[in-house]
Amino acid sequence: MAIEPPDELVQLQRAANAAGAEARSHPYTPEVWRPWLDAVDTLQAAVTEYAKTAGENRYEVGQAVKQAAKEPVEG
Repeated sequence: MAIEPPDELVQLQRAANAAGAEARSHPYTPEVWRPWLDAVDTLQAAVTEYAKTAGENRYEVGQAVKQAAKEPVEG
Protein backbone atom coordinates (compact mmCIF):
# COMPACT_ATOMS: atom_id res chain seq x y z
CA MET A 1 0.00 0.00 0.00
CA ALA A 2 1.44 3.35 -1.05
CA ILE A 3 1.84 6.03 1.58
CA GLU A 4 0.11 9.33 0.84
CA PRO A 5 2.06 11.87 2.88
CA PRO A 6 0.19 14.89 4.21
CA ASP A 7 0.67 18.18 2.39
CA GLU A 8 2.40 19.65 5.45
CA LEU A 9 5.26 17.16 5.11
CA VAL A 10 5.51 17.74 1.37
CA GLN A 11 5.73 21.49 1.93
CA LEU A 12 8.43 21.01 4.56
CA GLN A 13 10.39 18.89 2.07
CA ARG A 14 10.06 21.54 -0.62
CA ALA A 15 11.22 24.21 1.85
CA ALA A 16 14.24 22.07 2.77
CA ASN A 17 15.00 21.49 -0.92
CA ALA A 18 14.85 25.23 -1.62
CA ALA A 19 17.02 26.07 1.38
CA GLY A 20 19.56 23.46 0.27
CA ALA A 21 19.67 24.86 -3.25
CA GLU A 22 20.20 28.35 -1.87
CA ALA A 23 22.97 27.16 0.47
CA ARG A 24 24.78 25.33 -2.34
CA SER A 25 24.75 28.45 -4.48
CA HIS A 26 27.14 30.19 -2.05
CA PRO A 27 30.52 29.36 -0.57
CA TYR A 28 30.20 27.46 2.69
CA THR A 29 29.76 29.47 5.85
CA PRO A 30 27.78 28.37 8.89
CA GLU A 31 25.46 31.35 8.48
CA VAL A 32 24.61 30.47 4.87
CA TRP A 33 23.99 26.79 5.60
CA ARG A 34 22.08 27.22 8.90
CA PRO A 35 18.64 27.75 7.24
CA TRP A 36 19.03 24.50 5.30
CA LEU A 37 20.16 22.55 8.36
CA ASP A 38 17.26 23.95 10.39
CA ALA A 39 14.78 23.08 7.61
CA VAL A 40 16.09 19.52 7.42
CA ASP A 41 15.88 19.13 11.21
CA THR A 42 12.27 20.35 11.17
CA LEU A 43 11.39 18.03 8.30
CA GLN A 44 12.98 14.96 9.90
CA ALA A 45 11.22 15.56 13.22
CA ALA A 46 7.87 15.95 11.45
CA VAL A 47 8.38 12.80 9.35
CA THR A 48 9.37 10.81 12.44
CA GLU A 49 6.34 12.02 14.40
CA TYR A 50 3.97 11.33 11.50
CA ALA A 51 5.35 7.82 11.00
CA LYS A 52 5.06 7.07 14.71
CA THR A 53 1.48 8.39 14.92
CA ALA A 54 0.35 6.69 11.71
CA GLY A 55 2.07 3.40 12.52
CA GLU A 56 4.10 3.61 9.31
CA ASN A 57 7.73 2.83 8.58
CA ARG A 58 9.72 6.04 9.02
CA TYR A 59 11.97 5.38 6.03
CA GLU A 60 9.02 4.66 3.76
CA VAL A 61 7.27 7.84 4.88
CA GLY A 62 10.44 9.82 4.16
CA GLN A 63 10.72 8.31 0.68
CA ALA A 64 7.04 9.03 -0.05
CA VAL A 65 7.52 12.64 1.05
CA LYS A 66 10.58 13.06 -1.18
CA GLN A 67 8.74 11.60 -4.15
CA ALA A 68 5.65 13.74 -3.57
CA ALA A 69 7.80 16.88 -3.28
CA LYS A 70 9.20 16.20 -6.78
CA GLU A 71 5.76 16.14 -8.38
CA PRO A 72 4.60 19.37 -10.03
CA VAL A 73 2.51 21.71 -7.95
CA GLU A 74 -1.04 21.98 -9.26
CA GLY A 75 -2.66 25.34 -9.56
